[in-house]
Amino acid sequence: MKMEFTDAGLIQALRSDAKPDAAIRYLYRTQFRITASYIRQNSGTIEDAEDIFQEVILVFIEILKKDKFRGESSVSTFLYALSRNIWLNELNKRDKSKKRDKKFEIEKGTTDLDVSHAIANREINIQLMEQMDKLGETCRKILLAFYFESMSMREILTSLNYENEQVVRNKKYKCLKQLEIMIAGQPTLVKNLKSVL
Repeated sequence: MKMEFTDAGLIQALRSDAKPDAAIRYLYRTQFRITASYIRQNSGTIEDAEDIFQEVILVFIEILKKDKFRGESSVSTFLYALSRNIWLNELNKRDKSKKRDKKFEIEKGTTDLDVSHAIANREINIQLMEQMDKLGETCRKILLAFYFESMSMREILTSLNYENEQVVRNKKYKCLKQLEIMIAGQPTLVKNLKSVL
């Protein structure tokens, strides 16, 4: 036979340590569907509803034992509000967790990409330096100063003691053409040269 409870009888049964089982079964029978319906309408599953309702019961019993239930609303209304608050907190936690995970994945992908780009650029630079060494000291200095140290023609002119900027420009052009001829048979290196220069 199913036991029925008034709000006062339910509160008394849940406060007492003797036998709250019948009162808890009564709450599941009369209140669980309301909670489950709310949770399922708000992005949850039946399993979520079961977990939340179990937590609601435990929180409600704790509130009763600490004499914090004022009785300003019915037990049913109070449990519904409790379910709603606990579920909204859970959704909030899940949302923050998803955002954290997403941010981590994005940052992880970016870091992996940055590392792989850095390694690839390093390899490209090593290959180009090897080719530039074959060009001779003057060409190497001009190309490194212009493309890798971002020096202006005036700065290069001063550091290499040329007559004027036009002479430096002409020399840079000849050095670059010479480098292109040297690596013409290496398509990957030509592509890399274009990406760097």
